[in-house]
Amino acid sequence: MRVVFAGTPEAAVPTLEALVASRHDVVAVITRPDAPAGRGRTLTPSPVALAAEAHGIEVLKPAKPSDPDFMARLRDLNPGCVPIVAYGALIRREALDIPEYGWVNLHFSVLPAWRGAAPVQRAIMAGDEVTGATVFSLVEELDAGPTLGTITELIRDDDTAETLLVRLADWGSKLLVDVIDHIEDGDISAIPQPDENISYAHKLTTEDGRIDWNRPAFAINRHVRGCTPAPGAWTTFADQRLKIGPPRIAEERTLTSGKLGISKREIRVGTTTTDVILGDVQPIGKKLMPAADWARGTSVPDDSSFE
Repeated sequence: MRVVFAGTPEAAVPTLEALVASRHDVVAVITRPDAPAGRGRTLTPSPVALAAEAHGIEVLKPAKPSDPDFMARLRDLNPGCVPIVAYGALIRREALDIPEYGWVNLHFSVLPAWRGAAPVQRAIMAGDEVTGATVFSLVEELDAGPTLGTITELIRDDDTAETLLVRLADWGSKLLVDVIDHIEDGDISAIPQPDENISYAHKLTTEDGRIDWNRPAFAINRHVRGCTPAPGAWTTFADQRLKIGPPRIAEERTLTSGKLGISKREIRVGTTTTDVILGDVQPIGKKLMPAADWARGTSVPDDSSFE
């Protein structure tokens, strides 16, 4: 089948690579326009654009997917299907109707749970034990189309949003190619999503990363892991923001909420249950460092608390 792939971030690259290696013909790639990156804010192609160029595939970068020139080119390409992963823009009905088999989306949750922009982060932060990936037919309503395939994946105790997304992107790429195979073979049917148990994964902001120490250790641990690497979990100390890396959960409670327990080898913080033991931290303008090194370098008083 002739396909045009739509995607932008690194998490979409495994699916592009899987499609290139499949029996299908990737005739073009749609991705977001080049964006400023790095300290110099140099305009940089997306990871998907770079991967497509390495394969010699035509890259389309419309400012909006409703642009007339882009729509005309998509019609000229005449794809049977447009698989899409984390493209980053809404697709309107006119574009959805161009390919014979529509747009087929890979979403990193078990729908209808966690529709929206941050499904992996929200699943970890909510304390979910299991998540997954779903392939569905794209419709104009957010992540609401009928499903074509699903996989599940355990959320591990040491997972961050980054590590979990890497696994889901890998397994999900195989699922999406398998679905496209069956669409071409004509032996797959879409199943409407249920109307109950719908949840939404709204995009995380910097403020969402703030840690509330008046929560149980498990919830704080999951909050930090869900915000790692972006937008980053943080707290304040002496009126300065301090980025917090994934902590460990202690077996006992020795401190009240937010209180610091400082020793040569570790830094503990109190919660409403057991303490958490800090891993790496990052003060503003400095590199990531072990929490104990930060405490020594900052001369943190023994009776200190996070705010």
